[in-house]
This record gives sequence, C-alpha cells and structure tokens, in this order.
Amino acid sequence: MYILTILSAVLLSVLTGMPVDSSSLRLEEVTVTAVHRHSSPITSQSSVEVPAEQLKEQLQSSLAQSLNGIAGVQASSIGSGQARPAVRGMGFNRLAVVHDGIRHEGQQWGDDHGLEIDRFAIDHIEIIKGASALLYGSDAIGGAVVLSTRGRGAMYEDAKPIGGSAQFFARTNNKLFGASARVEGVKKIPSDQVPHTKEGTFYWRVNATYQDYADYSVPTDSFEYYSYRIPLYKRTLRNTAGREADGSLTLGYTTGSWHTCLRVYETWARSGFFANAHGLEVRLSDIDYDRSDRDTDLPRQEVNHLKVLWHTAYSHDHWGVEVNAAWQHNLRLEESEPVSHGYMPTPPDTRERQFSKHTGTLHALAKWNVAARHTLRFGLQGEVQHNRRSGWGFIIPDFEQYSAGLFAAEEWRASRTLTVNAGVRYDYAHMDIHAYRDWFPTPVGDTAVYQERSAAIARNFHSFTWSAGLRYADKGWLVRANIGKAFRTPIAKELGTDGINYHIFRYEAGNTDLQPEESYQADLSVAWENEYVRVQVDPFAGYFPNYIYLNPTAEYREGLQLYRYTQAQVVRAGGEAMLTVRPWRHMDISVQGEYLFARQLSGDKKGYGLPFSPPWRVMPELRFHWETPLVHRTSLPRPSLGYAAINFRVCGAQRDIVPPEKPTDGWWTLNLSAGQKFHLSSCELSISLKADNILNTKYYDHTSYYRLIDIPEAGWNISVMAGVEF
Repeated sequence: MYILTILSAVLLSVLTGMPVDSSSLRLEEVTVTAVHRHSSPITSQSSVEVPAEQLKEQLQSSLAQSLNGIAGVQASSIGSGQARPAVRGMGFNRLAVVHDGIRHEGQQWGDDHGLEIDRFAIDHIEIIKGASALLYGSDAIGGAVVLSTRGRGAMYEDAKPIGGSAQFFARTNNKLFGASARVEGVKKIPSDQVPHTKEGTFYWRVNATYQDYADYSVPTDSFEYYSYRIPLYKRTLRNTAGREADGSLTLGYTTGSWHTCLRVYETWARSGFFANAHGLEVRLSDIDYDRSDRDTDLPRQEVNHLKVLWHTAYSHDHWGVEVNAAWQHNLRLEESEPVSHGYMPTPPDTRERQFSKHTGTLHALAKWNVAARHTLRFGLQGEVQHNRRSGWGFIIPDFEQYSAGLFAAEEWRASRTLTVNAGVRYDYAHMDIHAYRDWFPTPVGDTAVYQERSAAIARNFHSFTWSAGLRYADKGWLVRANIGKAFRTPIAKELGTDGINYHIFRYEAGNTDLQPEESYQADLSVAWENEYVRVQVDPFAGYFPNYIYLNPTAEYREGLQLYRYTQAQVVRAGGEAMLTVRPWRHMDISVQGEYLFARQLSGDKKGYGLPFSPPWRVMPELRFHWETPLVHRTSLPRPSLGYAAINFRVCGAQRDIVPPEKPTDGWWTLNLSAGQKFHLSSCELSISLKADNILNTKYYDHTSYYRLIDIPEAGWNISVMAGVEF
C-alpha cells in the first residue's frame, strides 16, 4: 500500500469563470446554495448543482455512479470500482471534468478508467449540460462536470480556528468498508505583523480517505463468453476487488481583495479486472481465483495520480484577474499473466501495459466591468501533455500534445430580469504521435518483420467557436436559452491505436485522417415554481458534421471483431423533465425523466443511431422529511433533521441499435433511503441508509460493456454511512 504524500492548497474559484446560477429555482427545503466564485458569469445553459449532502445521501462505489440518479447523467462502469460520468450519452473525451478550476487529465481514453478524484473531498458539483467549449476547450463538447472543494478565502472569514469531520461507510454487495476524515482551520494575521498589508487570513485543510472492497455479486449463476458457458462462484465476478487511498492538503492566504493558495492531491488505487472478461486465461491459469473474494490477482490495474495546483486572484472595484497553474502526473500499470498471443512469444514478465502521463496547465482570466450593466471577460488557456508507454502489450502510442485557447465573453444585464451573454473562442492544438513496432517478429512471406502498429504522425488542429444565450428570471419563472458551436480534437487513441481492448471485447484500430469533431447545439431550460409545485423542462438539439466513433466491421483480428474509428454526420436531440409537488410540508412527490434520440446521416451505418446510446429513463420518488421534536433541550439545542424516501428507476428497452450491437430489454428497480441528523452542543452526528435494487432484479444497462458477455448489473445492496462534524 502506498502512503499518500500530499501538501498543498488552492483558493477555490474556477479558473475560467465557471458559470454558476445561484438563483436556480428550488423548493424551500431543497434549496441549493451555490459556491460563489470570483468573476463567475450568469449562465444561460441548463445546469444542475449537487451539494455535498446529496453526494453523501447517494453513496455509491464511485463518484460517477453517485451522479447516476440525476436526469441526463449516466455512468459508464466496468466492475465495482471504476466508472466515468456521461451527460446526455456523451462521456470520456466529450465531457470535461474540471477539478478546482483545472481540467482533470488522466488516461481517460480507456473505458475502464475511472476518475482519480476523492469524492469525499468534494463540497459542491455543478453539471453543465450541453457544449461548454467556450470556457473549457476541446473536451467540453458534450458538457462539463465542475468539482469544487471548499477553499475560497472569504468562506473562512467566520470559520472556527479548527474544525473537521469524519465519515465511516460500508456496502453489502461488495463488502466495502471505508473511512474519510477532514481537518481544517483558520488563523487571523493582524496587519501589524505583515507590513504594508491589510489584515489577512491563513487557512488550511487536510483530507484523507481509504476504502477496501471485495468482488461484487450479480443476480446470475453464469454467463456466456466465446460460446462457452462459464459458471460464477457464489454469484460473484471473480477478481473485481480493490482498494483506494486518497489524500489532499490545502494552504491559502487571503486579504479580501487578494488571495492565493496551493493544493496538492494524490490518489492511489489497485483493482482487479474481471478475470473471465480478460480472455480465456482463467480456463488455463494456475491462479485460484475463487480462493478469496478480497485479493486482486492477475489481471489487475494500479493507478497513482498526483496533482499540484496553484491559484491566485486579485479584484478591484471594476476589474479583477485570476491565474491558475497545475501539474498532473498519471501513472497507470496494467498487469496480466504472460501468455503468448498469435506470433508473440511468452512475455518475460506481467507488465502488459504501463503509461506515464505528465500534464502542465496554465489558465488566466481577466474581468472588466465596463459599465454598470456590462461586464467583459477575457481568458487564456494553455496545456501540454506528455505520454509514454511501456510493457509488452500495445494499444496507444507515445505522444505529445500542445494546445492553447483564447476567449472573450460579454455579459449584458439588460434589466432586472433579463441577462444576455455571448462569447467567441479560438483554439489551436498540435499532436505528435510516435511510431511503434512490435517487439517480436511476424512472418510475412519468406521473411520476418517487426510490424508497425502505429506510424509517426504530426497533426495540427484549430477551430473557431462561439456561444450566445440569455437568462430570464421573474415571479417564479426561470428561462435559459443557449446556442453555439463547439469542437473536439481527436485524441491519440482515435488517431493511432492498434490493439486489443480486452475489457470491451474488441480489436480497435485508429484513423490518422480524422478531422476535428464539430457540433452546433441549442439548449433551452424552462422552470416555474411556487410554494407547492416546481416544474422544469430542458430540451436540446445538436448537429455534428463529423462525429467520431468506433465502427464495427466484418473483419476479425486475434479472434476479436475489428472496430475502426470513423466519422459521420450525426444529429442528436432529446431532453429532461422534472416535476416536484409538495402536498404537505413534510412530503415531496417528484418524478424526473430523460430521453435521447441519435441518428447517423452518412457513412456505412447511415440511418442507425449511435452505439451504447442510453434509452429513455424515468425516476419517480416519494420523500418524507421532518424535524424531530426536542425533549432534552439542554443536550440538544437545535432540532434533529431526518428523511425517508422510496424511489423507482424505470428504464425503457433500447431497440435503436447499431449492428452488430444487440438490443436491450427494459427494466425497473426499487430503492429505499433514510437518514437522520442530530445536532449536539459541539458537534453534529448523522447516519444514512440506502438500499438499491432491493428486489435483486436481473437487468442489463445498455451503456455497460459487460452486457456484451451476458453479465447483468449488480444485485441488491445496502449502504450505510455514519459521520460526525465538529
């Protein structure tokens, strides 16, 4: 087990002036108070804000799965410990994950690569639905997930000299147990101790999290792979256990108009790959995979992610500036038994693939209040990526990527109720991909050659994007409309991959001729509420002249079907709808739903949709909440708060498929949750329970790759969390 070394901090505030709509309509007792960020414009896009309390209530095995209950948000998962979020069916490199103002960069090209972020250190999440490339650049063509930890200097002005919290949590399905702790404090610095300055505040914060989990269980006794029927020992997916340790440190200083801070985060995780999905090695292996449900045998992965982030900002009466700089190092190791494939001899060790990726990022933002109702913002963003591979297995080549973007945006407050915004952006990116040849010879005719798997490539990409929108809020109404153009540069995997992706059971081949992906998207959000009812509808539509995706072919390589990256014209449309009714002050009845339509307008699969597109989904809920009457007011000076809820997750059948994709039947699950919070004189105690799929329903999620080998989603599960805050 690695010991995480962390020492740093940064003042929150999203680098690019992340849009935050703190006046979003909410029923009184579910009001979300947004984290106000320096220079944040009023957003005209559909967005959802998720506070830390909701994250705790929706405890799942990963951050992405905890967000899966939000309309328009899905989780693409493999195993119990890895999952990535998707918004309106768009994830991976179409969805920017922004962590404390800096875009998170790991090995996110892989479908089995989760987010290397401690979800227990996150205080607030904003999910932006729709293209956000104006603020975040290339990867935000489908939206953005903005993760914020408490760190703004002003937030500590009234904080206690020292405080903190601790949580203990467990899950029954994969026998998970874990703990997370936070300690933070502030210290006032009188002006006479720092010459020529105002009174300042020094603040600090330390977070640490550890969790350990076993193989997870599914409601089936066997599955089918390569026409073999393979039994599952005690209905568990063998070798899906793992453990994770996270840590972070924040150090900051503020004087009100000026603040600066440094943050360091580190995440380490080790988890097994479902052995039977990695091939047929289990039939031939000497490893006893059923010996223990907590060990991580081969094949497995180990990831270590280190992030150092510095932020500083200064604000004056009519202007302000921010600078964010970060360095990230993602080290990923995939190990497998040394087994020969094709002409490859038996490898000398277990290191199948290893990747070391360094990312340097610089973001700068300036704000100028030109007039009472006009605000201009200018931004500069630059990023350098350096990735090196090793090991006897190949899937992506070495590469360097350099990118830079400039944007300008204006916000005009036309009246008390109406705000109009617009912006333009220019981006340039350069990609250098290195050549790679097999380390073993392959017979070709009468000679043996070291076959080239990836050719040397040097590509330049550039794009001009724009966005415009409006926001209207008055007398219970909130209307937001946005239209714009976005883009995404092809990643190294799409250009130069050539290898087996065991976890999704296919051979993948890149395409060096891919052009930048562009989109033209329109979003509308209309909401209305009064004391008893809240309703919201968020339709969207988009056109992609050159959408990039993996196209299945009739060819086979090394026993697996060959998929090639290709481009096609695509149209996407759909939306989300939410309704909440409060017939009684202690009860809410709500329902939310989502729908996505996609169609290819050109190419080999013209007339079909897109692979792994999520079907429609509806999630009704009945929720009770209360304040417990107090008897001993001397020991309980404030009322205790509680809730209990029952909800259903209903998912439709997906018949709109892309051959050879198989259709998926519809399904539904029943889920329960409850919690209680107790306010004591010097601390706050809380406990929450959550029961998922309590009927142990066997179902297949259309966005899951495991359904391809007849493996259903996890069976019933009970989660419990107990915490104390002081």
